[in-house]
Formats: sequence, C-alpha cells, structure tokens
Amino acid sequence: MTITITAFERSPDRGRGLARDMRVRWALEEVGQPYDVRLLSFDAMKEPAHKALHPFGQIPTYEEGELALFESGAIVFHIAERHAGLLPEDANGRARAIAWMFAALNTVEPPIFDRSLVMILERDQPWYERRLRALDDSIRKRLDDLSARLGDADWLDGAFSAADILMVTVLRRLQGSGILEGYPNLAAYIARAEARPAYKRAFAAQLAVFNAAPPTG
Repeated sequence: MTITITAFERSPDRGRGLARDMRVRWALEEVGQPYDVRLLSFDAMKEPAHKALHPFGQIPTYEEGELALFESGAIVFHIAERHAGLLPEDANGRARAIAWMFAALNTVEPPIFDRSLVMILERDQPWYERRLRALDDSIRKRLDDLSARLGDADWLDGAFSAADILMVTVLRRLQGSGILEGYPNLAAYIARAEARPAYKRAFAAQLAVFNAAPPTG
C-alpha cells in the first residue's frame, strides 16, 4: 500500500525544512519507504476532508490503507515501529529512545517554537524584547542540560534513532538565532544529522515543492 503524507503547498518556512512534514519525510527516507505527497493550501487544510484526517487542520498527516494518522511525532513513531532501523532492538534501548522522542517534543520544543511565533506575531508589541529574553533564557536552560547529556557522543543514546530525527528537527529552528553558537557539540550534532543521505533526500524533496510553487502576492 502506498503511503501518502500531506505537506504545505507553499511552506511558510520558505523551503528551510522547518515544517513538520520534514520529520516524516526524513523517517521514511531512513527506512527506505517510498511515499506520495498531497500538497495543501492553507484554505484546504481547514476543509472537512482534511479535518477528517487531522482534527486541528494542520500538516502532516499519514495515510496507508485504512490507517490515517496525525501529529508528526506519532507518525515518526509509527514508522519506526513498522520498519527496522529507527528504534533499538533491545527493550531497554527502545524504551530510552522513546523517552528521548517525548523529551524532544514535550521538553525541548515548546520554548523554541514559542520563540519563532513571538518573533513573527509579537515583534511590534511593547513586551517583545522582554518576552524574547525570557524565552531565550528558558531555551538555554534546556540546551545546557541537553548539551551536558550529549557530551561528545554522536547521537542521543547509542545508534542513530527516531529520537535523533525529532530532536534535530526541533533544534534546527534555532539556526541563525545565535543561541546554538554557545553549544558547539549541539551544532556538530545537527551537522552530523544533516550530512545523512536520508536527510539530504528529504530536504531536497521539500525544497523542490517550495521552489515549484507559484509566487504569492
């Protein structure tokens, strides 16, 4: 059965691989699974047909036969469970990898994503600078702990896993912020991930969508 995922028809990240379909594309590339992509406009994302797949009207979704999933973390976990290579075979290693998946999305990502929203939506507000400083402080606390735990290891816990896909896609949102410069081991961690052939294929695929989209305005 052919896998179909959804993605932005024209991504607001301008093809930088920050939209969450990138996580799913990367996971599928890592396990060698072909997939189709259904592109959606912002209006189409709010239509009943798409909200039947994703109740919050977002991307990505994942369809395979009678199975329809939403939430990028859940989709990556499903891919990792169904195909070898993204979760350790031993039970304890598997459990740790899953814990890191939750940590990426629940502990590390929230202040980073909030920062990106504040920079877009609140830049003209009188509290902008104070709010940004508070978020940067929160992010650095998380990165202090993550950097200490990663040390000079290549990946979060042994071999590359689905946890690294989620963590790297979270951390990449900080590129260009100046924050990662304080954590050379995290910057190197991201660079190692970006050098993986599967990552390059996924990035090229989503960038091609942006480059092919007609200009707006």
